[in-house]
Amino acid sequence: MRETPRSQGTAGDAGPELPQPRPGRALAHTTGVPNSGTPHGSDGRPPQTPRGARQTGPAGRLGTIPPVPRRPAFFSAVFTVLLALITWQVTAGGPLRALDERLSRAVVGDGPEGLTEFLADLGNMPVALPVLVASAAYAVYRRRRAEALAAVLAMALVPALVSPLKALTDRPGPLTAGTGYYPSGHAATAMVAYLGAALLIGRWLIPLAALLTAATGVGLVLRGYHWPLDVLGSWCLCGVLLIAARAVPRTGPGAAPPTVGGGRGAGRQPK
Repeated sequence: MRETPRSQGTAGDAGPELPQPRPGRALAHTTGVPNSGTPHGSDGRPPQTPRGARQTGPAGRLGTIPPVPRRPAFFSAVFTVLLALITWQVTAGGPLRALDERLSRAVVGDGPEGLTEFLADLGNMPVALPVLVASAAYAVYRRRRAEALAAVLAMALVPALVSPLKALTDRPGPLTAGTGYYPSGHAATAMVAYLGAALLIGRWLIPLAALLTAATGVGLVLRGYHWPLDVLGSWCLCGVLLIAARAVPRTGPGAAPPTVGGGRGAGRQPK
């Protein structure tokens, strides 16, 4: 059987010789050389993309650039500014109110009467409140009592906040000389009930809840129960309420573990 000649020596060598390292192969496994077999694999310099050097985002994801803005606080500020702007235009009789009234007079009475009345009724308390109560009961069953309480409290704050604004603005309705139409209590009830229920049950229901909320506003405007700005003002107000309710830490099954640091395994709870 023929053996392959070894490259380390010849027949005339005086004795065995240790194998010589090949450039680019054995040196790659030397301690301190990049890509070596050591745990850190470098000569002390930080790697190009160290895991520990990247900042974490609000959900603990790596790779975000500090500082990371708090989105709930941002949207809450946007809703507050829009609410203040709309309220100012309504009370001062600004150009936005004039445009709002022209738009309302152009669309009042459009659409099938039965359908638009049904959509407007989605904001009635006997229709919307049971949806939120059932969702809160489900959340309590899932051991998410704090979230359920926050959603119910948001609904309780609707009349407490809407009524003073109605008295302050004293706006007449589209088809009546009676006042107290801004903001819309029905639009506020629908938004808090349906979106609040979606947040308690699952985010996959948010598109349906948003559709029901928008449909309620459309029905109120087409039936002449409210001006468009009445509905928009209510949505801005309830946006702040829902963001505050959503800020309650999640508990129970499916809750995300709290994050302490940005490294791997940070925020894990002991089993």
